[in-house]
Amino acid sequence: MPIPLLEYKPSTQNQRVEGYEVPGEDTPYIYRLENCTDQSDIADLIWAGYRQVFSEHVILKSSRQTNLESQLKNRTITVRDFIRGLAKSETFRLWVIEKNSNYRLVNLTLKRLLGRSSYNHEEELSWSIKIATLGWDRFVDAIVDSEEYSQAFGDTTVPYQRRRYNDRPFNLVTPSYADYWRDQESTNRYMWGDIANFRDMARSVTVTPVQYTPVSTANIAIPDMTRDRAVSGTAASISTASGFPLR
Repeated sequence: MPIPLLEYKPSTQNQRVEGYEVPGEDTPYIYRLENCTDQSDIADLIWAGYRQVFSEHVILKSSRQTNLESQLKNRTITVRDFIRGLAKSETFRLWVIEKNSNYRLVNLTLKRLLGRSSYNHEEELSWSIKIATLGWDRFVDAIVDSEEYSQAFGDTTVPYQRRRYNDRPFNLVTPSYADYWRDQESTNRYMWGDIANFRDMARSVTVTPVQYTPVSTANIAIPDMTRDRAVSGTAASISTASGFPLR
């Protein structure tokens, strides 16, 4: 029996509030299949899907899913299924899934598939249990087939950052893996600024102690550096080269 999704309290984020901001240059462009009139429009929609799910701003040949593209161009699958296929692809697995913890995977998936960040740690915990018990593909199905996805994007709209108000688009600020994974992968590599680098360098330096030779001053004769003086009465008279006394 699968574990039910744990309950969590949604916080109030911009996408949960009725529109109040004035549309501007920060308003995301919405790609809908019903607005595509030719193959050029569909190509733009496909690019938007790659950008949203893969966080890829230039479509690389190695990451293209040609089968999904062909089916979408022929209208045999919906945009929802195209997004589902990208999230289940080997490219997404290599770039994101294998390099992140389940908590971070939940946050990234919500941003890229639902267009919002996680409400709180409780939501991340709830969905991370789903990943652990159902596997990645069924977790993606649960997100894409959810009521929230259906209400926000339906079958024909590419997901986007809903009601972006303060931050840049999510897919511009989410790297493929977190710092902890990078550090874990770099345990045997040089890490700039790590104190271990100084320790290794210090251990590699060979230090030769300086050998001091003791010196004895017993046989050293100190010369008499005093000058001759002629004393007359109570005043001292010092002879000079000119022959005139100084008083």
